[in-house]
Parts: sequence; C-alpha cells; structure tokens
Amino acid sequence: MSPIPTQAGSGRTSARTRSLFLAALRFLVIVATTYLGLLAVTFFIGRVIPIDPVLAVLGDRAPQRVVDRVREEMGLNLPLYQQFFIYVKGALQGNFGTSVLTTNQVMDDIRRVFPATIELATLGTIIGALFGIPLGVLAAVKRGSLADQIVRIIGLIGYSVPIFWLALLSLVLFYAKLQWAAFPGRVDVVYEYSFTPVTGFYLIDATMQGKWDVLWDLIRHIALPAALLGYFSLAYISRMTRSFMLNELSQEYIVAARAKGLSETRIIWGHALRNAAVPLVTVIALSYAGLLEGSVLTETVFAWPGLGLYITNSLQNADMNAVLGGTIIIGSVFIAINLLSDLLYRTLDPRTRTR
Repeated sequence: MSPIPTQAGSGRTSARTRSLFLAALRFLVIVATTYLGLLAVTFFIGRVIPIDPVLAVLGDRAPQRVVDRVREEMGLNLPLYQQFFIYVKGALQGNFGTSVLTTNQVMDDIRRVFPATIELATLGTIIGALFGIPLGVLAAVKRGSLADQIVRIIGLIGYSVPIFWLALLSLVLFYAKLQWAAFPGRVDVVYEYSFTPVTGFYLIDATMQGKWDVLWDLIRHIALPAALLGYFSLAYISRMTRSFMLNELSQEYIVAARAKGLSETRIIWGHALRNAAVPLVTVIALSYAGLLEGSVLTETVFAWPGLGLYITNSLQNADMNAVLGGTIIIGSVFIAINLLSDLLYRTLDPRTRTR
C-alpha cells in the first residue's frame, strides 16, 4: 500500500515543477519579446528621423570621400536587417556608440547622469505615496462629501495641467518671488567640489561624508522638482487608492467587522487598506516607472543634470546615439519595474498563483 501515496506525491511534485518551468519560460519569452520590440522601435525611429549620423559627426562641409569612409565604418552602408542585427548585438552588450556631444561612450554618460534621475524620481514617489494614500483613503471613507470633492479636484489638476507649466510657475513663485527654493541645478557651485561623489547619489554621498552644509544645499535644490513630481504621483496614487478602498469597503467582511463592533479606524486601516495594499504595490511601482521616464520636462526646466536633460540636450545637437541609448535604458527600466510589480502582485496575492 505504501508505493501508491509515494507515486501520487511524486506526480504532484512533477506537475508542480512542470508548472513552474512553464511559468518561468513564459516570463522569459515575455521579457525577450518586449525588449526586442523596444529595440526595434528605437532602431527604426533612428533611421526615420531626417538626421544623418555621419554628418552629425563630421559636419556639413566634410569631403564626400570622408563621408563615405565614415559611413562604411559605422556600418550604415549595409542592408537594413544587418544594421539591426549589429544594433541589437551592441545594445545587449551595453554598447550604444560614442556621444557626439560629449565624445564619451554613451553608456559612460548614462552611468554618470542616471543616478540624478533615480534620486529625483524616488523622492517624488515617496512624496506621492505618503500623501496620496491617506488622501485616497479619506476620499473613499467620506465618499460624496466636500473632502472627497477636494481630493478629486487635486487629482484632476495633477492629471490635466502640463507639468512644464507648473514647473515654470513654481519657479516664478518659490524662487523668483518668495526666494524659498534654490537656483535651478543639483548643487550650488560653491559646494560642487566640497564632497566626493562615490555612489552618484549626492544625498547619500554627502550624508556618508558628514557634509551637512552640502546636504542642506542639495535638499534645497531637489525639494521643488521632487515636490512637483510628487504632486503628479500623488494625483495617480490617490485616485487609485480611492477606487481600491471603495471596492473593499463594499465587501461583506467589512459588514461583518462592523457587526462585531470593531472600531471604524481598525476596519479602515487594519482591514480595508490592508487588502487594498496588494494592488497598490503595483500602482506605486508603475508611478515610479512613470516618473523615471517622464521627468524629461521637469529636468529641463529645473536644469537637473539627469538622464532627461541629457537626452534633451543630445536631441538638440542631433546626437542620436545618446538619444537612442537613453531611450533604451529608460524603456528597459520601465519593462523591469513592470515585470517586478507583476511578480510582487502575484507573490502578495495568493489568488493569482492559481491562474
């Protein structure tokens, strides 16, 4: 009688292993397909834009023989499918060519400027989550009240008003008029060489080195752009929190909890919000990804030396290697955060594991 349960257990283990293998394989196929699509889009955009990369390097007055030689060296004389293969191979190796603007390898430039974007987007997401979640909960609990209408108007403005317009308006008000904010940029020239950048994240570097005057100057510079990005993140997070909470507050377990005499505070924060937190993880992750890729205008207005400003300056100087390299990096990060949020959702919500 003993071999039967052993065989049954072995069969269940085999089925579970097969299921995990298929899920991992499906995950890898999705990642590969999405990334290949990103590379294809950026490649063909680079070929469609009426900017000759050879002339961008040599200038308009270069002799034709030099133009032809450089075109051959860059592989632009090859058929389109061969160019795409070379492009994909280089991108997978982190080789996006040389920047015309800085004469550095594009990947080296990205390593230098991307920490500034991550620092700004991270603070913006933290601000958005800290204020957006309580506002969303308040709007759901006070549905139809004045508080609910105010929260919805705040979110509507965040969705509707162009970010560059708010950025310019905030500079006029908080820098030019009230003089609360520091001059656009990441750090004042006085403190630029007062500490040694190690990680590339200036707030962390200044704290680790005990440069408190530099840290305060960094905070003054990042406060306004981070608050602006945080407001747009708040608009999205508060709206989704309100929607999730309204759904949870209408569930039967909330009625049962109230019937048991639990306090309203415990019901809202201990039960309803706890269940709504699972999809909120995905919302916050997507908001973070959106700030990473959507901070171009904010960085341009505030002269923030991040990836967005780097791409903008490169585009203005017809530096397509830098533009496409930065676009691929942002797209790759967005894909990674999307997949990570999906994985977290499946991990936190046991119901999705059976799908």
